[in-house]
Amino acid sequence: MEIIIGKTSGFCAGVKNAVANAEKEIQNTDKKIQCLGELVHNKQVIQKLEKQGLETIENIEQAIEKTIIRAHGVPKEVYEKAHSKGIELVDLTCPKVLKIHKIAEEYKEKNYFIILVGVENHPESIGTISFCGENSYMIRDIEDIEKAYQKLEQSKLKKVLIIAQTTYNLKKFEKIVEELKNLLGNGYEIEVKNTICEATRLRQEETEQISKEVECMIIVGGKNSSNTKKLYDIAKINCPKVELAETIDDLDIETIKIFNKIGIMAGASTPNESVEEIKQAILNEATGGKDETKYSISRA
Repeated sequence: MEIIIGKTSGFCAGVKNAVANAEKEIQNTDKKIQCLGELVHNKQVIQKLEKQGLETIENIEQAIEKTIIRAHGVPKEVYEKAHSKGIELVDLTCPKVLKIHKIAEEYKEKNYFIILVGVENHPESIGTISFCGENSYMIRDIEDIEKAYQKLEQSKLKKVLIIAQTTYNLKKFEKIVEELKNLLGNGYEIEVKNTICEATRLRQEETEQISKEVECMIIVGGKNSSNTKKLYDIAKINCPKVELAETIDDLDIETIKIFNKIGIMAGASTPNESVEEIKQAILNEATGGKDETKYSISRA
């Protein structure tokens, strides 16, 4: 048996920063620490933080004292409400997301119509679209382009900015941009900023590569994680057997141990322990807990 573990698996820089600083805030204050929404999309990480004393709230109106802003960011009005309530905010929004917010505000002031390519109910996209202003539209799939075009025409603006959710599928983004350019033609000034983060791009590319080489692919991550779901979708295109698992409990190891070549990739908010737990469970089942030296474990 050969197990290939993606070298880009596990925490991205933004998640590492958010988790480390949340733990620091919990340890270094006597105040009640709350987080507006789940800090990251991983149940195991959230449970660990809550055991340390972090409380997750769903609305800024529930905030009492010091409140953390999640890694995905929040809508612009949350900052204003927190200020009016006298709430001390600890902003742990991923720097890549904050950069998109600044881009959106800058181009809004330049009278651009802003198209955000992303998932409409994802917290990052909900936050980002609030910085885009009235003349904006969110596209999830190619089917949404026509509605975006209708709103663009109504705005009478002739300059268009296209940006993306940091964890959006790169190939889908490129296809949507191509379709938009074909539709708008030469009648509009179009500027495209590929704001999909580098870590997401590399993770998606590596998932594609590994899934083409193995008989079974395991994607490890939170079931509500957008970037993890995209890895699963990419793997499904290339590999006949793909499993999405938050923990070892989500896998039937009996059906996996029969494969000779297995790939493992993890989402950006998945701790390394989760990957190691699944890897070890497969080995234990395949070897009966005995000699593992004849099994190949590698990082892609």
